Amino acid sequence: MDFRAALLEQTKSFGELIRDADPSTPVPTCGEWTLKQLFRHVGRGNRWCTQIIADRRTEPLDPREVRDGKPPEDIDEAIDWLNDGAQALIDTVERIGPHVKVWTFVGPHIPGWWIRRRVHEQAVHRADAALALGKEFSLPADLAADGVSEWIDLATAQHAPLERGRTLHLHATDAGLGPTGEWMIVHDEDGLSWSYAHGKGDAAVRGSAVDLLLAITRRRTADEASLEILGDASVWDGWLERTPF
Repeated sequence: MDFRAALLEQTKSFGELIRDADPSTPVPTCGEWTLKQLFRHVGRGNRWCTQIIADRRTEPLDPREVRDGKPPEDIDEAIDWLNDGAQALIDTVERIGPHVKVWTFVGPHIPGWWIRRRVHEQAVHRADAALALGKEFSLPADLAADGVSEWIDLATAQHAPLERGRTLHLHATDAGLGPTGEWMIVHDEDGLSWSYAHGKGDAAVRGSAVDLLLAITRRRTADEASLEILGDASVWDGWLERTPF
């Protein structure tokens, strides 16, 4: 998957969705934020990780210290600021190269790690904006499925979302995903792990990849996303309660 192209595309789509919207529109899936705050968060976020990479940081960066971290008031200039930030991230990753490691949420990684992270950050926040505006949201199935994988990676690296001895199976019903459309998450005597696998979990959650992504990131409930839950639903509920925002 070309994450660089996906980042530019998701960033552009996010900006165009917000361009003609009322910036004071509440975003219910992001606490008490408005679209204006969501826009600033996304745009500043790209510059935040760009600065982490450019400075070869091994510690997190205070968002208040991000250079050029505030969008212009003019909407057209703000959209340019948003898109320029995504391009700057790509350019900085290419300039620094893969031979250094920088700070990430889950330990030191090569700079390119941040591009994939920002693709899915942009996609989910575009969903936030679409839901706030009552508009349709869609993603290519392979990108949505990778978003599920990336979220599971983050969640299991930082938390223990499953009780020991429990298993959770996720199954994307989209055609053509193959093994990358099924996830088995296990917490056994060896710890918490996941793999692309078909199997029977204590709970199984089935639906399209984009609906699974919206549900696992808590943008929609299973019912709202028309997901099918088989087995012990408390395992799925427990996962959601224990995973980060």
